Amino acid sequence: MIEFKDVSLTYPNGHQGLKNVNVKINPGEFVVVVGLSGAGKSTFIRSINQLVKPTEGELLIDEENSLKFGSKDLKNLRKNVGMIFQSYNLVNRMSVIRNVLTGRLGHTGTIKSLFGLFSEQDKQLALKSLDRVGIAEKAYSRADQLSGGQQQRVSIARALTQKPKVILADEPVASLDPPTSHIVMKDLKRINREDNITTIVNLHFIDMAMEYADRIIGMRAGEIVFDGPASSVTEKTFEEIYGRPIKEDDKRGSEA
Repeated sequence: MIEFKDVSLTYPNGHQGLKNVNVKINPGEFVVVVGLSGAGKSTFIRSINQLVKPTEGELLIDEENSLKFGSKDLKNLRKNVGMIFQSYNLVNRMSVIRNVLTGRLGHTGTIKSLFGLFSEQDKQLALKSLDRVGIAEKAYSRADQLSGGQQQRVSIARALTQKPKVILADEPVASLDPPTSHIVMKDLKRINREDNITTIVNLHFIDMAMEYADRIIGMRAGEIVFDGPASSVTEKTFEEIYGRPIKEDDKRGSEA
């Protein structure tokens, strides 16, 4: 369980990324966070594993205030949280399987990981993770030989290999075409269902949010302005969240 209690985050330049956020995310939920660029979506999601650190309030992970964690507890938190980035964050010159095996870093230690000293069990887990996102045949290709959609699926496999309790995906389809975006979102949704992994995804595209989310959180100017089941959301809801009429750019489009 993840709970924000009066969480605010002010950056060193004075910009307020989060303003008095109060929200609870339950185990196994598939939550999509929507909002325009600069609304606070990335700050919200990155505060959960403290890639950015809130400056006020409490951020409870399984009822413990993670903002009080020392380095050991913080390392353990990050071990249990898989992160998927818009830019994939792969090492291009490394093979796909080596990239996926970096998901075991928190379990094996830095030195072993640097020298590629992974157990056979870890390697089998990495191959299984690649198989689950449909690209096991690319295991020994270099990461930079893959398309953008394939690279994003490698990053999902890497997160899976962590065996996380939570997956955070920060604009995972922003760089992809519509058919590939749907493949990636279907992978995330299926993994959420099969493994009961709490999944929080930032999206700009309203049609994809409505299609894949169980619950939608809307943000504007660092505040939560909507929180409800996806089934209750209409285009008018998004116009209220965004504070403006919906444009064609706000939709990703169909799979075909």
